[in-house]
Amino acid sequence: MTADCLAPMNTFPRYAIYYASAQGYPLDQFGAEMLGYDAWTGAALPFPDSVVGKVPDWRELSEDPRKYGFHATLKAPFSLANGESESELFAACADFANQKRPIPVIAPVVSSISSFIAVIPEATSSELELLAAECVRAFDSFRAPLSAEDRARRNPHKLTPRQVEYLDRWGYPYVMEEFRFHMTLTGRLSETRREELLAMLRARFARLGLRQLEIDRIALFRQADPSARFAIIGAWPLRAA
Repeated sequence: MTADCLAPMNTFPRYAIYYASAQGYPLDQFGAEMLGYDAWTGAALPFPDSVVGKVPDWRELSEDPRKYGFHATLKAPFSLANGESESELFAACADFANQKRPIPVIAPVVSSISSFIAVIPEATSSELELLAAECVRAFDSFRAPLSAEDRARRNPHKLTPRQVEYLDRWGYPYVMEEFRFHMTLTGRLSETRREELLAMLRARFARLGLRQLEIDRIALFRQADPSARFAIIGAWPLRAA
């Protein structure tokens, strides 16, 4: 364990740099309806009748991702390091978004990833992987060191040596070549439940007619306290090269 991991337990608020679809766009509406939570407004939403009619326990199945809002992680949640401020983080987000870069474009699909269901790219994208790696590096100076408790919560004994290395260096194990873009729709499921829910979620997602998705913005999410849900407090379109 590194010295950084012996820091005091992380404090609140916590922040995260995520991809989130533009407010009100079909993908944003899809995710908010399925999770029962709009991260743009902080409002709880009713689930579609057609979903809870087919899946009565959908509220419980979507409980874990609801806390974070519909998003894809670029820089995982962190507390601010000593000497850093929310206003400085805002300015850093604006500076990052203003740098010219290729805008990743993916073909989004609904599929299983590990033991949960998410919107993921149909194929890998080097431009998307580069964007995620740049986010990890660019905002790391704002991140307070992991506490021993937070490190233990990541179950390092279940991670690969490389993932443990990334956990200690970047505060999160799934970065760089371990990164996988995903916009989570459920918590962990048994194989039987995953197969059951995949058909329903794929059918609902297909109604969007979303063949391509530009990962064209970053959003700053904030969690006020341990019981609060993450909410969007700022968003910036990326500047295309």
